[in-house]
Amino acid sequence: MTIFFRAAELSNDELTEKPLEQPTAQSLSGEITTRSHVFFKGEEQPITAGTWECEPGRSRWEFMTRGEVIHVLSGRMTVEQDGGETLELTAGSSAVFPVGWCGFWTVHETLRKVFVIYGA
Repeated sequence: MTIFFRAAELSNDELTEKPLEQPTAQSLSGEITTRSHVFFKGEEQPITAGTWECEPGRSRWEFMTRGEVIHVLSGRMTVEQDGGETLELTAGSSAVFPVGWCGFWTVHETLRKVFVIYGA
């Protein structure tokens, strides 16, 4: 079975809204609203894929038991790995946050991404 979706074309009404909170990440700038839709969740493998949108704000992320691959559809954010470099991600950017990655995400403009989360 092939799962097909156009994440950039989904309306906010098609996404589930909730505040950014643990265990996903810790907001450092008050309440940050996120919206998401999961298109695939593995039954036998620890893998989840979907789309995620986040309002501007700063947050702390610790990928201790999982990793994530993202492709930014719209918006802009900077990611700062602990002890590493700061990178800017914009529409068309892709990034891999391997298991063990820790750092900060600062969303400057509402960000929408496609994600794949995989287990350790």
